[in-house]
Amino acid sequence: MRLVGIPIHRTGAADCVAHVLDELEAGRGGVLVTPNLDHLRRLVAEPAFRALYADAQRVVADGMVLVWASRLQGEPLPERVAGSDLIWSLSAGAAERGRSVFLLGGDEGTAERAAAVLSERCPGLRVAGHHCPPHGFEADPAATAALEAALRDARPDVVYVGLGSPKQEELIARLRADHPGAWWLGVGISFSFVTGGIRRAPRWMQRCGLEWTHRLAQEPRRLARRYLLQGLPFALRMFASALAVRLRGGGAP
Repeated sequence: MRLVGIPIHRTGAADCVAHVLDELEAGRGGVLVTPNLDHLRRLVAEPAFRALYADAQRVVADGMVLVWASRLQGEPLPERVAGSDLIWSLSAGAAERGRSVFLLGGDEGTAERAAAVLSERCPGLRVAGHHCPPHGFEADPAATAALEAALRDARPDVVYVGLGSPKQEELIARLRADHPGAWWLGVGISFSFVTGGIRRAPRWMQRCGLEWTHRLAQEPRRLARRYLLQGLPFALRMFASALAVRLRGGGAP
């Protein structure tokens, strides 16, 4: 289905994990993206960002507001599929099938600690490696070479990239061709969620679509503009678009 013209797969979390693992067994890699409301806004407004999503094999909705809009449109998404949840479920599935994961990004030491937690919680998980590139690494040939060498030596099946958007999407687009058999997933701040360095909202807030208020309370200076000045007006536009599609009887807006 499409929301404000952006294609999203109508698939749940379990099917998403199964698809990635089945594709790995078939020798095919890919990219899994989890757009939230802010990503959707930028996908509509920024052609360069939209191009980074163009080759993704799976696009799933990370945000209850997107699920609500899909229901209003009459093409309901089965559920929210958050990257912060997929890092757990995909790691558990990888452990069951003997697949490896690599953690790339995060604050200094966070990827290493997150790898230890995932290994403890997902018995049998093979952590192929972790790497935290320095700030500004993308403009530093030596730092970039070190990152590429770490991935080349690890040969992971699944790569979690926790650099924030759009940096993580840009890096995935840059590195993916060198590892065609791997699956890539941008997970934002999820390494800090795994370690407990940053607390996620309670489950009831996640189910009610209020996780953004919890994040806003934690980092108001950084997130106020994104959530309040940009996100809320775009959400209203998305709902209006969804309703218009439904009244027309379906199809892309």
